[in-house]
Amino acid sequence: MAPTYRFRPMDDADALEISGWRYDPPYDFYDAHPEDLAELRDPERRRGVYFSVLNEDDRIAGFFQFERDGGKMNLGLGLRPDLTGRGLGPEFLLSGLRFARERFGPERFTLSVATFNERAVVVYERAGFRRGEVFLHETNGRKHEFLRMEREA
Repeated sequence: MAPTYRFRPMDDADALEISGWRYDPPYDFYDAHPEDLAELRDPERRRGVYFSVLNEDDRIAGFFQFERDGGKMNLGLGLRPDLTGRGLGPEFLLSGLRFARERFGPERFTLSVATFNERAVVVYERAGFRRGEVFLHETNGRKHEFLRMEREA
């Protein structure tokens, strides 16, 4: 049976917990860095954008970031480190897409993923996202290659 997820606006306690998550290499790229922490820990910047995702045990399973750009909804997301690589990504992603459709009503979804993260790219493609442009983006103090992906809502 697929997990059931519940969404709530991210609060300070959730942001603090999530900011402490540490991933195994090479996914440690996704560990929170100072610029990410500033946004995550700022209640004004989080409001209406960052949502904690709780599992059946009311533990934080992950988070979503939803940023509207016209009719598009740009997604950011993260699954708790101990839950990665266990086949939970597809249902987690689809739950976030359902939540966003109901709450925000976008026409399209977009996201960007580090190109080395083929595990995530496969999940996104299975959810109907299509590969777009590859671009360089400065994050974590260096330029990294990212893939833009998009699908209809």
